[in-house]
Amino acid sequence: MISELSNILSQLNVPADWIGLRVVKEQAGARSVRDGVPQRNSKSISQGVMVEVMVNGQIGYGAINSLQLESIQLAAESAYQQAIAASQWGIYPFTSAVRPKVVGQYYSPIVKPLHALSPQEINDLLIRICQTLKVSDQIVQTAATAITNETESWFVSSNGSEVYQKFLLLETHYGATAQDGPIVQQRSSNGYLAHSYQGGWELFLSSDLWDQVQRTGEQSIELLTATECPDTRTTLVLAPDQMMLQIHESVGHPLELDRILGDERNYAGGSFVKPDDFGQLSYGSELMNITFNPTVPGEFASYSFDDIGAPATKEYLIQAGVLQRGLGSLESQTRLGKPGVACARASSWNRPPIDRMANLNLEPGSDSFADLIRDIEHGVYMEANRSWSIDDQRYKFQFGCEYAKLIENGQLTKTLRNPNYRATTPEFWHSLVRVGNESTWEMYGTPYCGKGEPNQAIRVGHGSPTCVFDQVEVFGGGADK
Repeated sequence: MISELSNILSQLNVPADWIGLRVVKEQAGARSVRDGVPQRNSKSISQGVMVEVMVNGQIGYGAINSLQLESIQLAAESAYQQAIAASQWGIYPFTSAVRPKVVGQYYSPIVKPLHALSPQEINDLLIRICQTLKVSDQIVQTAATAITNETESWFVSSNGSEVYQKFLLLETHYGATAQDGPIVQQRSSNGYLAHSYQGGWELFLSSDLWDQVQRTGEQSIELLTATECPDTRTTLVLAPDQMMLQIHESVGHPLELDRILGDERNYAGGSFVKPDDFGQLSYGSELMNITFNPTVPGEFASYSFDDIGAPATKEYLIQAGVLQRGLGSLESQTRLGKPGVACARASSWNRPPIDRMANLNLEPGSDSFADLIRDIEHGVYMEANRSWSIDDQRYKFQFGCEYAKLIENGQLTKTLRNPNYRATTPEFWHSLVRVGNESTWEMYGTPYCGKGEPNQAIRVGHGSPTCVFDQVEVFGGGADK
């Protein structure tokens, strides 16, 4: 494909200063079962090419679902006219420096290929999961989902770029809903589609899968008779599956440079972070070390190059609590004059790349789980996100979790239901007092990070250890919101 694209590129007749072609082919299969009955069995394929041209310092885009020279020529002409039209309104004159020459490849690691299970075998697996979840007649609904995805991308440019990347992706979910009269509780495997990774069926068919499924069903029943989460200000301990969303919403989105520049305010809001904050802002306690790292094997948003060809490297966004750099592509870095990362990403062939999260991780500390809670006289431990709300500056938030335990005198004691907590972003991250070690570190993912106009739902990954926060406001389901 690279040679064919390079040949097409050489024949395009548009007087552009730079041209890039990015072809994306995506093949996906989705299976869902509810209460042991198949609900969804689908297969899809999508392929097309995005044409980018740079003219007079402005970039234009054209996309088409054909790889014929004549079709791509039309898309290139459309992109050229768009760039020309933008020239009189341009807010920044770019050069080809924002589209560097790169050559390379990337492949997702895999052990058990995605095609190793037939559609019937996947359905049988999901049906068995639903059956195993139903540990009691009080389980009123069970659900299980598996989505497989094979995505290939090819990128060539007029200044010599040649990149091929192949992503093998598996997204899975299962959960149960229990009811006792007016009390309804849900429990899932670490949150909806949190088990989203790069790799094959080895990621799901673990030796303890059925124990995990059984425990999920049992915990949904356990929650029916659990004590309501107290309304108090106390020590909060968050498991990695909730830290995933905490990092995503209160670190990832506010550090996107296009939000800080104002590009996203119409759709998704801005950020409380200001351009002068980089290198100076105390974002959290000294234990807070957040990295952008698309190089982690198996994490959901790993890659070697972003969608404009910038090489992906591990970078500290926040180090020892101090804000270092933002989530901004080469374009946003150039406009703002601030350091960023290789994060120009598009959700498909018919979308232009914009500033996006990839793998955003909290680096582990030095404490085991037992060490983290040993000295806590009173606290609450929470797992798995259930609900979230955060303002359009990513400053004030409120999150709810599926499952919680009371911490008393260094021990997990009784189960709590309807646990919630709220704070402001700086207040919360400055209250970080303990960070778990690698034995507590887990990574998860989500395929549904939305942003941009038209909207782009993109895949992101987050890894974190268990963390302890001091004097956080927690409350139960009966609290006044």
